Amino acid sequence: MVNAPSRQLQTLKAEFFRALAHPIRIRLLEVLATTSECSVQELQHKLGLDQPIVSQQLARLRASGIVVATKTGTATRYSVTDPLLKELLAVAKRILNRRLVDAQLLLRELEQDTAPESPAGAAAPRKK
Repeated sequence: MVNAPSRQLQTLKAEFFRALAHPIRIRLLEVLATTSECSVQELQHKLGLDQPIVSQQLARLRASGIVVATKTGTATRYSVTDPLLKELLAVAKRILNRRLVDAQLLLRELEQDTAPESPAGAAAPRKK
């Protein structure tokens, strides 16, 4: 019998995923996972976001230990703490892609199943 994860470990995992649970934080991580490091200004430019928003979300990621800030003189540069985050984001993308493909297949099936049947010899209505 396999031991269940402890409540502490489950809480730690939940906190990690909560830290990721914001669209802007995901976008920031996608950029940071594909570059070595970026400044707030570079992230602003790449994502088309205002400085306060970028800084706020980076602070949340820093507090969770997901990104680290390195200060050189007056410049602060951010990077991911673990290169496996790039892999995690890629796996999440594959999972979501699979779910969306399944949903598209079901939608097509639903559309075919609910298409109005036309009487014999009558032309079916055309889709616009």
